[in-house]
Amino acid sequence: MSNLDGKIIVITGSARGIGARTAEQLALQGAHIAVTARSIEGARSAADAIAATGGSAVAVECDVSDLASVESMVSQVRERFGRIDGLINNAAVIDPIGRIVDTDPHAWMRAIKVNLVGAYHAVRATLPVMLQAGKGTIVNLSSGAAFHPLEGWSAYCASKAGLAMLTRSIHLEYGADGIVAVGFSPGVVDTGMQEKIRESGINPVSRLPRASLADPSEPARALAYLCSDAGRRYAGEEVDIRDPDLRTAAGLLPVK
Repeated sequence: MSNLDGKIIVITGSARGIGARTAEQLALQGAHIAVTARSIEGARSAADAIAATGGSAVAVECDVSDLASVESMVSQVRERFGRIDGLINNAAVIDPIGRIVDTDPHAWMRAIKVNLVGAYHAVRATLPVMLQAGKGTIVNLSSGAAFHPLEGWSAYCASKAGLAMLTRSIHLEYGADGIVAVGFSPGVVDTGMQEKIRESGINPVSRLPRASLADPSEPARALAYLCSDAGRRYAGEEVDIRDPDLRTAAGLLPVK
């Protein structure tokens, strides 16, 4: 039996891509999943796919940029399952892509609101539930862009840098209360976001051949490991999918 068996885990932005594959992987290991997305149709489709394979999932509409929407989602999950054991902050946008003076200010602010403020909203709404239980895991989807700027990605880089500090702040303030906070960089993965990146052609990442991109199932397996009790070893840290120890622990092949 997996130590994820019976755990209640919320995944933001999980209608497709890394979020959807992670939901499937966690459900496969016995967790109950709250699949959340701005589109309830997308969330239901992902939740139905999990149910079709015998897993447990509920679809909940949630716009992470809207605190009231996030609080409503958390309330619905608690009503359905009674508690929340884990949160994966996966929801993010890459737009606007462009050099700073060419970007739309409203789109720039929207990226910060989704990628950083949205993650804060989810943390703020779920932390009291976890603290009441005396334990919980929060995994924030980080990126190499949090530490290394890339041309055309000023909003994305800034938001991910802020998210890395949010992870450290959660650990500082609540680590002693049983809360495990981890930042996880999934690498360059074949998702819808990468399609937009390739279309832009603005930096080296956009020119990577699609064949070189990882399948979303790879970070999904690493995320499942980080949500398990064993993931506690990375509390307060930023960990990369290329980390040899993480790959071995998560059952992934070594990086070539």
